[in-house]
Amino acid sequence: QVQLVESGGGLVQPGGSLRLSCEVSQGTFSTYYMGWSRQAPGKEREFVAGITRNGGNTYYPRSVKGRFTISRDNAKNTLYLQMDSLKPEDSAIYYCAAHSGLSALLNGKSLYWGQGTQVTVSS
Repeated sequence: QVQLVESGGGLVQPGGSLRLSCEVSQGTFSTYYMGWSRQAPGKEREFVAGITRNGGNTYYPRSVKGRFTISRDNAKNTLYLQMDSLKPEDSAIYYCAAHSGLSALLNGKSLYWGQGTQVTVSS
């Protein structure tokens, strides 16, 4: 069973930055398309970033494009999300996602989910 463990969340002021990490175990990390989704209270879970297996291509919705950067280190089985210029509306629980299909990942699906990490943007 593949396990995803997110970390790096916290409280940050508007305009600040955070870097999230997701460690993947019990699986072949490099064979998965990876991504991040988030869920705010009372809202649906939404896709925020995706990356191909070798890291060559990245995908973002308009809401975060230019502010968030996804990356991966296949040697360390770790996925990252650098979040800059954070806004209060970015507050949510952030989840790491893994899928064998790129289209499914970009539609917010995942074969496995971690416990998530809370990001709160507030002054």
